[in-house]
Amino acid sequence: MKLGKVEFCHFLQLIALFLCFSGMSQAELSRSSSKPYFQSGRSRTKRSWVWNQFFVLEEYMGSDPLYVGKLHSDVDKGDGSIKYILSGEGASSIFIIDENTGDIHATKRLDREEQAYYTLRAQALDRLTNKPVEPESEFVIKIQDINDNEPKFLDGPYTAGVPEMSPVGTSVVQVTATDADDPTYGNSARVVYSILQGQPYFSVEPKTGVIKTALPNMDREAKDQYLLVIQAKDMVGQNGGLSGTTSVTVTLTDVNDNPPRFPRRSYQYNVPESLPVASVVARIKAADADIGTNAEMEYKIVDGDGLGIFKISVDKDTQEGIITIQKDLDFEAKTSYTLRIEAANRDADPRFLSLGPFSDTTTVKIIVEDVDEPPVFSSPLYPMEVSEATQVGNIIGTVAAHDPDSSNSPVRYSIDRNTDLERYFNIDANSGVITTAKSLDRETNAVHNITVLAMESQNPSQVGRGYVAITILDINDNAPEFAMDYETTVCENAQPGQVIQKISAVDKDEPSNGHQFYFSLTTDATNSHNFSLKDNKDNTASILTRRNGFRRQEQSVYYLPIFIVDSGSPSLSSTNTLTIRVCDCDADGIAQTCNAEAYVLPAGLSTGALIAILACVLTLLVLILLIVTMRRRKKEPLIFDEERDIRENIVRYDDEGGGEEDTEAFDMAALRNLNVIRDTKTRRDVTPEIQFLSRPAFKSIPDNVIFREFIWERLKEADVDPCAPPYDSLQTYAFEGNGSVAESLSSLDSISSNSDQNYDYLSDWGPRFKRLADMYGTGQESLYS
Repeated sequence: MKLGKVEFCHFLQLIALFLCFSGMSQAELSRSSSKPYFQSGRSRTKRSWVWNQFFVLEEYMGSDPLYVGKLHSDVDKGDGSIKYILSGEGASSIFIIDENTGDIHATKRLDREEQAYYTLRAQALDRLTNKPVEPESEFVIKIQDINDNEPKFLDGPYTAGVPEMSPVGTSVVQVTATDADDPTYGNSARVVYSILQGQPYFSVEPKTGVIKTALPNMDREAKDQYLLVIQAKDMVGQNGGLSGTTSVTVTLTDVNDNPPRFPRRSYQYNVPESLPVASVVARIKAADADIGTNAEMEYKIVDGDGLGIFKISVDKDTQEGIITIQKDLDFEAKTSYTLRIEAANRDADPRFLSLGPFSDTTTVKIIVEDVDEPPVFSSPLYPMEVSEATQVGNIIGTVAAHDPDSSNSPVRYSIDRNTDLERYFNIDANSGVITTAKSLDRETNAVHNITVLAMESQNPSQVGRGYVAITILDINDNAPEFAMDYETTVCENAQPGQVIQKISAVDKDEPSNGHQFYFSLTTDATNSHNFSLKDNKDNTASILTRRNGFRRQEQSVYYLPIFIVDSGSPSLSSTNTLTIRVCDCDADGIAQTCNAEAYVLPAGLSTGALIAILACVLTLLVLILLIVTMRRRKKEPLIFDEERDIRENIVRYDDEGGGEEDTEAFDMAALRNLNVIRDTKTRRDVTPEIQFLSRPAFKSIPDNVIFREFIWERLKEADVDPCAPPYDSLQTYAFEGNGSVAESLSSLDSISSNSDQNYDYLSDWGPRFKRLADMYGTGQESLYS
């Protein structure tokens, strides 16, 4: 009958208990020699008991407390006068003692892997006096191991690599399993290894756990990865032992055991002849089953007729051979090229050279295709020279271009005007002769770089470009002049023969032998007794004084004409005037002041007085300016104020009542006052520029006459006043009532309708004044008819 795992463990526990109990002689403590124990009031006696080590089987699964052992003292007569006490690790919680009998039991399941032993102390006490009758002693309860832990691979799962094609027995990796059981007791922790998965490619050593290759010539290209399952079993692998497993992933690393091979024996590519230099013609690749550095290639052209025209290099990322152009292709010269190309591994492994040569060759044929090419100039650059004195239309040089195609189409020439914006040159469209179109000036532009375009007559889109550098040759066409604007001074106390200025000249021309200038005074200046000139013969000249006693009050400035001649052929000259100021100098000859104003002021007028006069004049000017400004502001009419809004205003005085007898709505006394003298008053909203004469006082006449004259005069004043604003102002003096003799008071029907006053200018004031222009203009009669 086969036992299960649990039944087998219980069987082992029973055997261990039997062995423990049989060696303890009823768990009684044996006597041995010990130190004497002294009790007060008693004579010295020998220690009568000592405890040995107890053993307890771990993982006890019973329902009752597990019996550990018995403590007993010779002093105990069995009458219950002695009690036993247990202290230390696990006392009362794990281990309990019967204080009467000394029996020790374990109340919990014990695990050796958690704690292998417990140290306790036991003591026998007199029950009545509670005094020890035996000295306190220590004893150990050791937990007896059983096989309750399987081996474990703490570092698993594992990964490892081994080179492909390795010989049998090559070590791959070592695996290690640990068992928590007691290695010093039995075989519970003795582990052996075996391989459950991965045969027949790999094997494992039972005792060490070293995994090795078991088959020769394992090829990575066929299979590059293997999964192994390794088992570790305790009890030396016997039946009933516990086991654990782990996985090991073994990868075959690459070696250079495969030579490169081209998939095809020959290749053919078509390329246009216009393909630029350094362009890629083709990409070829030799196949290699290896990876990484073992698959790195080297390509080279070993034979063919295109060795100088093409080159091949390797793309490090793709390991392709890249064929590029080194020189321009010409269909008319050669239509095809043949190349023999070799591919080889960069690093070959000597162990596998017997498998064959680690290189391969293929043939590449390149067909050149004809394209319509632009005209080609006979020279990439045409240097030309022309004098700046050449006449317009003179020939400078000739350029030539031809059609490289077999059709040999005629070529027409033109100048790229972006390179000749001023149009200095022309070119004959058929012959390529370049002529001058404008006068040239070397000083403006010494070199003209122009581009000449050559176009095929049959296909104008095909344009070739040639470059012409025209150098302008210098002629002596610029006269010399002063090198700078000189500020020359002479001291009043200067001595004769003193150098006051050193001058030099410049010339825009650039003669081949360099400049040579000659300085002299003009004929008029030569006879001067003030200054002289000395030519230093090094393109400079010195100005010297010929006398002393220069005085600013007599003459403060001298103008010295200097004649300069260059060495050109023909030579050119110019007269330059040097301005010399007379200055007051200190003892070292340094100018202090060169002004002559102090000498022209009246005697006795000091500088302070002059400043005071100027301040007074300035103050008066400011006051006058303020007065004028204020007056202008007062006279400014409102009609010229652009910021004000000009509107049509109708003012009505609708004081309707009882007519002339109604004196409450209007003060009639003001009209009847014959002594009132009305001054001419301007309108309150404008400032008139024309003042009218005062009107005489009214005579004593009837009231209706007074009213009529008053109204008529107001109408005249409104009609003929040119300063009246452009308002439609309707003033109504409506003294209406019984017996009123006043007619219409509106100015619209006044006598001004037949006057000579012309209001046509109102039409020019814009749409805002259209209504006013219609009322006072030529169309007013039709408007109000």
